[in-house]
Amino acid sequence: MRKFGMYAKFTSKPGDREALAAILLEAAAAAETVKECELYIVNLSESEPDVLWVTEVWSNAEAHSASLKDEATRATIQRAMPLIAGVEPIPLVPLGGKGLAFRAMDT
Repeated sequence: MRKFGMYAKFTSKPGDREALAAILLEAAAAAETVKECELYIVNLSESEPDVLWVTEVWSNAEAHSASLKDEATRATIQRAMPLIAGVEPIPLVPLGGKGLAFRAMDT
């Protein structure tokens, strides 16, 4: 099964980027215990004052989908929604690189 990756561009409502970043960092901390989540990084845009990027890598797309059905994840999403002006998900197929472990069968 191949890995699943995503860049997600979050645009906060004006003035809410720091609060949204705090919630996304909570999600990153919660992901520490999720074996299938291999990477979850929250990034601030240097050029767009209301934008954050989340970089994710999962063992597979099904694990990512399952995570969105988790009750705690859904509660976190509900807390974040009032702060979000827009989300642009960009799904990816990770091929490899520093920081990711791949086996021949993953690709």
